Amino acid sequence: MTHSSSMNPDSLVEQDMRAWLERAVIGLNLCPFAKGVHVKGQIHYVVSQAHEPRELLQDLVAELKGLQACDPAARDTTLLIAPNCLADFLDFNDFLAEADEALLDLELDGILQIASFHPGFQFAGTRADDITNFTNRAPYPTLHLLREDSIDRAVQAFPEAESIFEQNMQTLQALGEQGWAALGLGRSVNAPDGQTPGTDAPDRTER
Repeated sequence: MTHSSSMNPDSLVEQDMRAWLERAVIGLNLCPFAKGVHVKGQIHYVVSQAHEPRELLQDLVAELKGLQACDPAARDTTLLIAPNCLADFLDFNDFLAEADEALLDLELDGILQIASFHPGFQFAGTRADDITNFTNRAPYPTLHLLREDSIDRAVQAFPEAESIFEQNMQTLQALGEQGWAALGLGRSVNAPDGQTPGTDAPDRTER
């Protein structure tokens, strides 16, 4: 991707994530609930400076507390983005158990929820290059913090919510690799040590 060299790395990361949200998540209607909070400016983007999982965990705790304390009308959801940490999907997958534990420790289970995206995401039983994996892939490892109340309202407003997963599979299969590439998505900030996450492990699977 090409960006102005005057932009700082955090701005580039956020720009990449906004492009992914607008062109893939909203553009392909992978999440029917995303457009509303995007248009209202209720998505809080946070670029973590963490280079180690323990540092990311500290950021996660802070953002969980921050989301809980914030008015939903101002901040309905948070994307905690980790461009310098957990480039390997298996490591990221393991970290999600710690993330869920933090939610319990803060007594926010049932109030907030943690979803996740990763550039190397892979469903169990699929090859790394299976196009359906892109339903859960983002340019950077990302923790998506959501409010349970907002999820409940969205599901009530969208009676076919249970069909979203299957519809997304069909959408990606129809789009194909060339169609996905045409969206022009990617990362402007390299993974740690120049790694390209998720391209070299055909046996990686989701949590």
